[in-house]
Amino acid sequence: MSFKYLFKRRQRSIRFLRHFLAFDFAVNEINENMNILPNITLGYEIVDSCYMDLAAVEGTMRDLSGGTTIYPNYNCHKNGTVVAFIGHLLSSPSLAMLHFLQVYRYPQLAQYLKHVHFKTPSGDEIFFDEMGSLASKLDLLNYVIYPNETSSSIQVGQYLSSTSHGQQLLVNDSVIMWGSNITGVSNNIPRSVCSDSCSPGYRKAVRDGQPVCCYDCIPCPEGTISNMTDMANCLQCPEDAWPDEKKVMCVKKTLNFLSFQEPLGLALATLSVTFCIGTFSVLVVFIIHRDTPIVKANNRDLSYTLLISLMLCFLCPLLFIGQPTMVTCLLRRAAFCVIFTLAVSSVLGKTIIVFVAFRSTKPGSKLKKWVGKRLSSSVVLICSLVELGICLVSLGNSPPFPDRDIKTETGKIILLCNEGSIVGFYIRLGYIGFLALASFIVAFMVRKLPDHFNEARNITFSMMVFCTVWVTFIPAYETTKGKTVVAVEIFAILASSAGLLGCIFISKCYIIMIKSNLNSRETLLGRIRN
Repeated sequence: MSFKYLFKRRQRSIRFLRHFLAFDFAVNEINENMNILPNITLGYEIVDSCYMDLAAVEGTMRDLSGGTTIYPNYNCHKNGTVVAFIGHLLSSPSLAMLHFLQVYRYPQLAQYLKHVHFKTPSGDEIFFDEMGSLASKLDLLNYVIYPNETSSSIQVGQYLSSTSHGQQLLVNDSVIMWGSNITGVSNNIPRSVCSDSCSPGYRKAVRDGQPVCCYDCIPCPEGTISNMTDMANCLQCPEDAWPDEKKVMCVKKTLNFLSFQEPLGLALATLSVTFCIGTFSVLVVFIIHRDTPIVKANNRDLSYTLLISLMLCFLCPLLFIGQPTMVTCLLRRAAFCVIFTLAVSSVLGKTIIVFVAFRSTKPGSKLKKWVGKRLSSSVVLICSLVELGICLVSLGNSPPFPDRDIKTETGKIILLCNEGSIVGFYIRLGYIGFLALASFIVAFMVRKLPDHFNEARNITFSMMVFCTVWVTFIPAYETTKGKTVVAVEIFAILASSAGLLGCIFISKCYIIMIKSNLNSRETLLGRIRN
């Protein structure tokens, strides 16, 4: 069989050169091996179809005729006989060639592959199975063309068709020579895309008007991750989890609440207990010196009630510290409001008693019948019951419950009490403010009475402190988030309670403990006459 070589100039593109080189190498290997096709020399002719079905059929007819001119049903080949055709790289021109060649009963090359069985010079056995698939071992060669137009082949791997693990393709990347390495430049592997791969933590964003292989890598948005390379979309983390710093995995959010273990919670709890102990000490002093003029002159029962209620006020912050539960959420604001109402109504009762006592000294006054313990007890009881009723209605309509805030702080779950209706809380707080304002007005009216006989001036100043603290608390409460809200509320409770304790009782304790000579009936009566 003669060898005919034709390679058109249009086919000399680098894109298809690798196919030609592989085919040419195979033909030469067969021709040089006398054990494969003895006394037979293979030749081939390559025709450019230009990706057109008609051109593919035309080239096939020209090959059958054996010349540059087409002569149907005539064979003008001088050096051999055409025995087979290899189809196009594309399926459409190949089908066109197939339909035409069926008239002349020419096969496809794959029909003969199942009959091929030979050994290579190295002793490897080459054969194909019934389906035309290779059932042997093949060497993968790196065919290199140098700038001086010389060439060589380097084995870079093997294909094993039958192993204990099935088919295997083994490639040694380190020995592959790319074009840039041949010319002395660094050995960079050619890229098949115009963009680098997007690493985990990023997603691909295709550029408008460009191929899909051209994209930008943008970081995953907050709350999402990507755990693989070249992900098109980021994955949303569950509500109880948050991305790590690299946004490649979701990690559990930390639980955040004002606890007794952290410095702020421990400091507030210590301050709360310290104030409670201090208030208890004042109560003990008043009980021990209950028969002294300064204690008797300021309504002992109301003083005891006020001190006990202040002790409970100082203990209220302990309900705000720690992980919220159903019990603490139900009790903390309700208990705080009722106890504070008891304290403020005691101050109001003290102020009203002073006002009535001095107004009743005027001739013909009808207020004498109101002077006594019954009036002060009624004021405290009625005011406290009103606040208790407001709390019960508010809790019945919208009871507080433990809740979670997953949005305020990144990577944290804030445990808090959902207080239900905020309107109910402001109504309870507004009622306490009303009582404080009433105490301030009445105390201001009787502020010029003898200093050691009544507490009008002290009460006036204490109510100013109390109102200032809670007026400041409201905007601070509305603008803070997370566990800081709890800390602000605790501070308001401690500050207002300490204001009442300091303004009303510290001066009296000073006279009782240090200036005992002033704690006498003669001194008080002398002050009154003056």
